[in-house]
Amino acid sequence: MLKSMKQKFGASATTKRDGGTSKSKDEGPTTASLLGARSGIGSSAKTSGNRAASYTRTKPPLPALTEANMQAHYAEPLPSFRDVSAAEKQQLLVQKLHVCAFNFDFSDPSKHAREKEIKRQTMLELVDYANTGSGKFTESVSEDIVFMIGSNLFRSLPPPRSHEQDNPDAEEEEPNLDPSWPHLQIVYEFLLRYVVSNDTDAKVAKKYIDQTFVLRLLELFDSEDPRERDYLKTILHRIYGKFMVHRPFIRKAINNVFYGFIFETEHHNGIAELLEILGSIINGFALPLKEEHRLFLQRALLPLHKPKCIVMYHQQLAYCVTQFVEKDSRLAEPVLRQLLKFWPLTNSQKEVLFLGEVEEILELTQAPEFQAVMVPLFKQLARCLSSQHFQVAERSLFLWNNEYIVNLVAQQRHVLLPIVLPALEENTASHWNPAVHGLTMNVRKMFQELDEQLYEDVRRKHEAELAQRRSVLEARDRNWAVLHKLAVQRAPKGLGVDPSLPRYLIQSSDPFSGMA
Repeated sequence: MLKSMKQKFGASATTKRDGGTSKSKDEGPTTASLLGARSGIGSSAKTSGNRAASYTRTKPPLPALTEANMQAHYAEPLPSFRDVSAAEKQQLLVQKLHVCAFNFDFSDPSKHAREKEIKRQTMLELVDYANTGSGKFTESVSEDIVFMIGSNLFRSLPPPRSHEQDNPDAEEEEPNLDPSWPHLQIVYEFLLRYVVSNDTDAKVAKKYIDQTFVLRLLELFDSEDPRERDYLKTILHRIYGKFMVHRPFIRKAINNVFYGFIFETEHHNGIAELLEILGSIINGFALPLKEEHRLFLQRALLPLHKPKCIVMYHQQLAYCVTQFVEKDSRLAEPVLRQLLKFWPLTNSQKEVLFLGEVEEILELTQAPEFQAVMVPLFKQLARCLSSQHFQVAERSLFLWNNEYIVNLVAQQRHVLLPIVLPALEENTASHWNPAVHGLTMNVRKMFQELDEQLYEDVRRKHEAELAQRRSVLEARDRNWAVLHKLAVQRAPKGLGVDPSLPRYLIQSSDPFSGMA
């Protein structure tokens, strides 16, 4: 990745002696004196003769991020790590971190062009330095590292596009890409190297990568730039793995993001990435599951099936839910009941997604849990079987291609066939889609081969119910015909009865006589 970054961002950050960033003895000040001059910026006044010596003993304070201070820091470029001794590298690291802490307006490429290039080269050099040797990330520089990272990353995100929530094709729109990403990417890469480095002691770094730092990282997940969210996903996952003290807090903070999304805004760009992190976390949960984890499933994950934009993150959500059921099959019943509770009534695309998730859960469901939830579940599946939206009907019929589900149904066929058969007969008789009609015939044939006598008994009972229903309708029509006839005979003067409609029509020469 680093090699590709160097190719993308230009020449290597390592500056050569004859390249102009460092000066020879005849051309100007020495490396030590240049470092000494840098260390005095923004601090109390010192004599120029003592600056180089004091630099190796004291760390410069964090700079004030002002325009004047920026001009002072970028007045002359810093030397390369190769140009200083090992004893001076830590102090040079701090200086470079301070230089990179200043921000620029990337919406205007012509503004601060020189400073932007110096910062880019310096950041690439920091990433190079993070990959070399050991002992580079000591406790003394942790504060400066987090200061630089925070000043670059923690910013206000642009407001979301207001039309996205109601736009069914929102996921196909081009995202708003951050113009400062070429610089932000290097900052994210440096943060990732810092977190995963063996030199970073979690017990020490937790003072700087604290709960506030985690919360501000979570805020950035709402960025519209998918490249930024991908880096954030990797970094937060690494922080969760390394900083064990933060694990409960990270889970709780993600829960709060979900609560705000579900019950308040229904808009967030990073739900899919957060669910990817949780999928890996859930996979590592020990058995038996803690009550905290069960409540997380019930209160945070399952309500995520409610928002309209579920298509944006359903794949990751289904993986998290099935991870829970795989760890504890007893959770299949409450999960399926919650899915039935949130089942869409008018959104066919969501229905197709729900049917796919139901199949994944049923594959992990044991017989006792299946028996507890099968009646309401198959009533809903029967409604899907006879849906006029061919994708919904087709996806529900595909469930019978799953051998495990067929075995569960076969064990409870005396209960389930009377629920499903009316929908199958209706599809056979009148469904408009040929593919659905063919799949329905296959399912009918499967039930007949499974238990032909039961199928015939249920079919005859269904036909008897249909005949009784027709007789009730015919009796109602006959009664209505009698009432219609009496209405015609007894209609008051000035009123006529429409021979085809069961309503009175005003017959009058006055066009306003019927107005109240």
